[in-house]
Amino acid sequence: MTIHAHQQTAAGLAALDDLSDGGVEAIVRYWHESSDAHLDFLGIDRARLGGPSDTRARFESALRTGSPDQKSVAFAIRLDRALVGYTLLNRYAPEINYSHWHIIAAERRAAGLSSALYPHRIKLYFDLYPLARLTHQTRTRNIAVNRMLDKFVPVAETKHVDNPDGVALPGEFHLRYVTRADIPRFFKQLPPG
Repeated sequence: MTIHAHQQTAAGLAALDDLSDGGVEAIVRYWHESSDAHLDFLGIDRARLGGPSDTRARFESALRTGSPDQKSVAFAIRLDRALVGYTLLNRYAPEINYSHWHIIAAERRAAGLSSALYPHRIKLYFDLYPLARLTHQTRTRNIAVNRMLDKFVPVAETKHVDNPDGVALPGEFHLRYVTRADIPRFFKQLPPG
């Protein structure tokens, strides 16, 4: 296990590391054992999500290989070594890259982990891959995620997206754009642990 970053939080030591096979199985359970209400709130397209084997294959192919050409790569979010979430980077071109993250342990969703790890997560992406710009594409109704992002990067535009990245249904999204030059400012805005 390669730990890429860690940050002390009120809930414990939060860390980002390479996702493992065991983490893939936890993610499959998250997506396929979550309630319909949770998936509906996230706006998940069940056809795009597919079945457990589809999700497993997506995340197995996103296990970090070390290749700078890997198009989709996942990292584990841990709290005191326990897997509590993941982040996924989808790369298409230097200017077209999307970041996804989910706290899969429901009891940890309001623990401040996303805020504490945000600067580290963004730095990790830009350190490992030749990104010119990263896009955050978040549903407007997801108040918690948008509130977290508001601490670091403003909404650049809000619009209906017909073909959102990942497994989301079309809908209204906030778009936020991040470049390498933003990273030092993110660390200055990091909330105290």
